[in-house]
Amino acid sequence: MIDLKLIRANPNVVKASQISRGEDPGIVDQVLAADAANRAALSAFEAARAEQKALGAQVAQAAGDERAALLARTKALAAQVKELQAAADAASAQAVELARSLGNIPQPGVPAGGEDDFAVLRHEGTVRDFAAEGVTVQDHLALGETLRAIDMERGAKVSGSRFYFLTGIGARLELAILNAAMASAIEAGHTPMMTPTLVRPEVMAGTGFLGAHADEIYYLEKDELYLTGTSEVALAGYHSDEIVDLSAGPLRYAGWSACYRREAGSAGRDTRGIIRVHQFHKVEMFSFVTAADSVAEHERFLATEEAMLRALELPYRVIDTAAGDLGLSASRKFDCEAWLPSQERWMEVTSTSNCTTYQARRLGIRERGENGTEAVATINGTIGTTRWIVALLENHQQADGSVYVPPILRPYLGGLELLEPTR
Repeated sequence: MIDLKLIRANPNVVKASQISRGEDPGIVDQVLAADAANRAALSAFEAARAEQKALGAQVAQAAGDERAALLARTKALAAQVKELQAAADAASAQAVELARSLGNIPQPGVPAGGEDDFAVLRHEGTVRDFAAEGVTVQDHLALGETLRAIDMERGAKVSGSRFYFLTGIGARLELAILNAAMASAIEAGHTPMMTPTLVRPEVMAGTGFLGAHADEIYYLEKDELYLTGTSEVALAGYHSDEIVDLSAGPLRYAGWSACYRREAGSAGRDTRGIIRVHQFHKVEMFSFVTAADSVAEHERFLATEEAMLRALELPYRVIDTAAGDLGLSASRKFDCEAWLPSQERWMEVTSTSNCTTYQARRLGIRERGENGTEAVATINGTIGTTRWIVALLENHQQADGSVYVPPILRPYLGGLELLEPTR
């Protein structure tokens, strides 16, 4: 969440943030009103509590009618103190709840607007001219079925729409991508982690995923647990309510996990194949870093992601996501989008977000600074996921239906240089 001190000192900055995100700036005034009510209630409680303590000392020294009067006043004041404490607690809870509804403040330079208002930072790699090569472009599902790598029909039979089986070389290809991604993350200084995929509500809320897109998350009501859509959630909660030591540099992790998303708001979008599905696997980088170093760490994450995409020999572009498409927690997000030949468009394959101190404030993660304990910053970024199979198959398809294998994946595929059709 945003620091209440910042909201009090610079409400116009927070209002501008809300406007750039396409959200209601009036919530800032509601937060300030609730915060003022909280501080007034707390002041009244503390004054009554101080009087209660003073009366206690007087009762010990009084006698007779004076003692009886003081005892009566003490009894009445005890009830008043209890009521004032309840009022202060309620006002505090309201102020915090309203403050938690505010999205993180976008960094300078982040484009204003929504999903379509991103800024393209650069293009990397060369988009193939399939027609000039005499290749009739097939989409990833047609290629995957020819390779006996993807089985959507049986996935739907077993689990319903947007589920699938990766079979044979498809399963091996996913493992190759994820293993190569984890190796790259380790080389970049991240500790590998196999993370839980079920988390408590306070952890899910702490990462900012229970806002406008909460309907996309699977919830197990009887167990009061959420299925995570990214290992970012579990990794963010790993150090919750802790004071971490960043004196030797950032704490960097890389989580490998299954991920689950209801995709409730994407009806009719990318329903063919495995572009938008309910279950997939992902390797996610995550870092706890000082607030002052968060921008540099964010750039480091992007460089690591881009190195992986270049190793996979995929043409891609980097975009600076607009404020209204950042999600609640991010102050800046860079997406890498690979070219999708079958649809002649760019498709997001990875992203990295700088959440500054937003998540850490909600989760109680601090470090010891010059002025006492201070909230840390958190950075996240994907370095490998199931969706990359889509980009690999389509961009590296050959005229005979085979698929070229980039060298980075070959050690994980027994040295294969081509994936050959089996039918």
